[in-house]
Amino acid sequence: MRPQVGVGVVVLDGEQVLLIKRGKPPRMGEWSLPGGRLEFGETLHAAAIRETAEETGLAITPKAIVDIVEMIDHNAENTIHYHYILIDYWAVVSGGKLCAGDDAADAAWYDIKDIANLNMWGETQKVIHKAMLMRDINETL
Repeated sequence: MRPQVGVGVVVLDGEQVLLIKRGKPPRMGEWSLPGGRLEFGETLHAAAIRETAEETGLAITPKAIVDIVEMIDHNAENTIHYHYILIDYWAVVSGGKLCAGDDAADAAWYDIKDIANLNMWGETQKVIHKAMLMRDINETL
């Protein structure tokens, strides 16, 4: 087995972030960023757009790469079950209508101040806050 490459997308609108509830492993039932695996021959940029549309019904415009995060998940026998290298983008909505689809059990906008109370991987929260800082710096330039 080899590590898999995936994308995550921090879609921001003011003080809100778009989240999906994962409908499949890994991290099933947790709130997360829209995203998923990179397909063979697909660019990261195109994967971010495709995955967000599939999971939320929204069209996005990616603005910048925020971070690269590794998720290495061990099973009960302490062997590696999943190993993902996740390239996380910051993006804004450019169209569409919000509805959960594909691997997402739910999709919703959340106030940034409320995400600490959600069932969410800590790395996801860090990436969201980093994307907000990037956006705020970009807006002042």
